[in-house]
Amino acid sequence: MMGHSIAGIEELLALAPVPIHVQADEAPWITRVTEVADSDLVAHGSGDAVLVGEIPIELIHTPGHTPGSQCFFVDGCLVSGDTLFLEGCGRTDLPGGDPAALYESLTHKLAKVPDDAVLFPGHLYSAEPSATMSETRRWNYVFKPGSEAEWLAMFGR
Repeated sequence: MMGHSIAGIEELLALAPVPIHVQADEAPWITRVTEVADSDLVAHGSGDAVLVGEIPIELIHTPGHTPGSQCFFVDGCLVSGDTLFLEGCGRTDLPGGDPAALYESLTHKLAKVPDDAVLFPGHLYSAEPSATMSETRRWNYVFKPGSEAEWLAMFGR
């Protein structure tokens, strides 16, 4: 659920008043359900890059599990959170979930991630903790449907 991703945000800001980087679609929701001010947030769109020290991290907006789901591409690795697992993908039956948006995210937005990139999902729902995108695309059943209509027949609500 979206709320789990922001647990403790007020406590963090009390300890260290740092900017909180969020996907732009999530920003209004965060200010509505927390005591975080809009001025504490730095909203990002897909394709933005954030520097952590000298390391650039590309943000890829991948809605579907939630409206603001986001993956991080850094140094040949994709950190996918709940968007994509080695053997499956994030749920779309929770509030804000959208099966058609997740299909678009998996087949179009993540299509630019190279086959040799290593995928690190947000949960360990498989025997291995990571795999290349090539292996994931070959073996993960979420890439088997050949069209959005087939995808929705399998994964739609």
